[in-house]
Amino acid sequence: MDYNSSGQYNYNYPPAPPQPPAPPAEQNTNGKSVTALVLGILAIAIPYIGFFLGIVAIIIASLSFKEIKVTQEKGHGFSVAGLVCGIIGTVIYGLFILFFVIVIIAAVSTPDNYWNYSNF
Repeated sequence: MDYNSSGQYNYNYPPAPPQPPAPPAEQNTNGKSVTALVLGILAIAIPYIGFFLGIVAIIIASLSFKEIKVTQEKGHGFSVAGLVCGIIGTVIYGLFILFFVIVIIAAVSTPDNYWNYSNF
């Protein structure tokens, strides 16, 4: 029997089984790609301000593409969606603004006697 110096029996336990390997850590999603997606959606949803939000979304999406290529983070799909939504919002509200500018120019450039109803 196996006793230690204090007179107690030493139990020989079997070794512990090996621990399974830890699961691989998830990659982080790129913050700029999420920002580009949010701004792209807002560019479509918010009238007139969407023109400027779309431009910012396009710029941030371009920066996130470069950053994802270097860091190998997730979020490429968010960047693509943000870029597309930003382009759509910019084009839609750019056309609206262009239309209103043309209407205002046409209204200002008409002769004053055109609206004179005293001739009728």
